[in-house]
Amino acid sequence: MTIQGKHILIGISGGIAAYKIPELIRLFTKAGAEVRVTTTRHALEFVTEMTLQTLSGHSVYSDVFAAINEHATEHISLPEWADVMLVAPATANVLAKTAAGIADDALTTTLCSCAARKPVVLAPAMNDKMWENPATQKAIATLRSWEHFTVLEPDTGALACGTSGKGRMPEIDFLFEAVQDVLTPKTLTGRHILITAGPTQEKIDPVRYLSNYSTGKMGFALARECVRRGAEVSLVSGPTTEHIHDIDGRVHRMDVQTAQEMYKAATSVWPEADTAILCAAVADFTPSEEASEKIKKQPGQDHMTLALRTTPDIAATLGASKQKGQRLIGFALETQNEQTNALRKLTSKHMDAIILNSLRDKGAGFGTDTNRVTILTADGDHSTLPLQSKADIAAGIIDALI
Repeated sequence: MTIQGKHILIGISGGIAAYKIPELIRLFTKAGAEVRVTTTRHALEFVTEMTLQTLSGHSVYSDVFAAINEHATEHISLPEWADVMLVAPATANVLAKTAAGIADDALTTTLCSCAARKPVVLAPAMNDKMWENPATQKAIATLRSWEHFTVLEPDTGALACGTSGKGRMPEIDFLFEAVQDVLTPKTLTGRHILITAGPTQEKIDPVRYLSNYSTGKMGFALARECVRRGAEVSLVSGPTTEHIHDIDGRVHRMDVQTAQEMYKAATSVWPEADTAILCAAVADFTPSEEASEKIKKQPGQDHMTLALRTTPDIAATLGASKQKGQRLIGFALETQNEQTNALRKLTSKHMDAIILNSLRDKGAGFGTDTNRVTILTADGDHSTLPLQSKADIAAGIIDALI
């Protein structure tokens, strides 16, 4: 994982959203990062110094002149230590000070020192009227023009003052993703990658459908990894609870339900993409007819026959229309003769590589957070990625094939 072993410096200013930051610290440390914290004095009205120190494992830098500081110039030593600085919440006051180069407390002096040397992520949080203030917007425009700076858009929703509007700090998982994004080398900048994910649902009647156990976890993990590396991603997803954060407009998500809809979306994007990763579990068959009313069981009925027809073959269509320079990567989930069946699919559909899953492997396949895969290429290469998180499997696949 990108975050493992990294040094994360978190700055907390005096906004109500500060109460969420202990959970973010826990996420970073769980992922293998080391975290240090600096705050304004007002931030400690919303979250205690003891909480921050306990979760990070380090003393909190909240007073420029505190006798307990490890160094006489913490605002210099902390940026030297950090790989990235995240300020969350970033109040209107801190944004304005930073844009003007004002450094008059522990957080702003540290941020001023960090600004020219390390990546900085700012997560604004304030009342919607403060967000709309021309001075705030001018500060935001200034900060976004600086190299190494990422200023996130605040969310829209219920605010602490009891109103609703734009100004909420982005959620914790979004901040976690944003930090990973800035830390990941942009090796796929300029690439356009089509990814299909999740199941399809084939309608029987208004209340029933045929589907499978796919959750979309693997496909979304691949999409996240490609976006982190700088690619533009067209993500065609079947019904799933998975989500993906679009940090800076590089995700084009298309939600579909049926195999026919996924076929239409994928084939429309393919001519503009340089790579396609077909991770979706697309139904091979769909009902020949969709009943307009719920099909009722009749008295004495002990069975039902459902007529099915084949669905359009996305992989075969993309493979047949593949142009020079395009790469087609598929997935195969097999229950028997795994490698033989996967290689047959690789060849018949003109793929460049295929990722083999097996339901025989414990902890792999549908619905799990882990996976184990074998990568087979048209050149005859063969490699296996051991059981690990789907995020790490996605990174391994991208390293090997893209």
